[in-house]
Amino acid sequence: QVRIGNQHLDGLNGIVCEESYEETTFTDSSQDGAVAMESLCHSGHSKESFREAYRILKPGKRLVIADCFLKKDTSRLSPSSRYCYNELCKGWSLNGLGHIKAVKQMLKEIGFRKVTVEDASARVAPSVFHVPFAIGSFLLKRTFQKSKLKHQSQNNLRASFFALMAGLHRKAFGYYIISAEK
Repeated sequence: QVRIGNQHLDGLNGIVCEESYEETTFTDSSQDGAVAMESLCHSGHSKESFREAYRILKPGKRLVIADCFLKKDTSRLSPSSRYCYNELCKGWSLNGLGHIKAVKQMLKEIGFRKVTVEDASARVAPSVFHVPFAIGSFLLKRTFQKSKLKHQSQNNLRASFFALMAGLHRKAFGYYIISAEK
């Protein structure tokens, strides 16, 4: 993904890299922006990852995050929401999802200004509804190819299904776009 991403960026001012969210090789105040599209969930939306983004951004530059977040604390999830959450995290190897209000507050505490949170759930919902068809198509293709389904593929398919199910739990989960300025 990194190699292909950088091929697409060839000649442009940008780079795709594979590093720890919490400790990158970038120098302080060296980046013109940072974008995290459905990726910081793998850090559990940790304070350390947000601190690192703050450290590497130039003053006045922005961090933009597009991801799924919790609307409630995990202890307040209904049994079915909790099951979806646990299966989603297990399947996609997520440390967890941040609580949207806590994440906004965390960004401010770190020093980010102009923190905006936009609920984009309704806009991404149509793309989630293709999941059953994508899973079915993938499984049919594998069946006709007589190829064995890898364990990680099984986890990914399962998590995709639970992402769809989580989307139906509108009081517990939401898809947000967050923008924050250093």
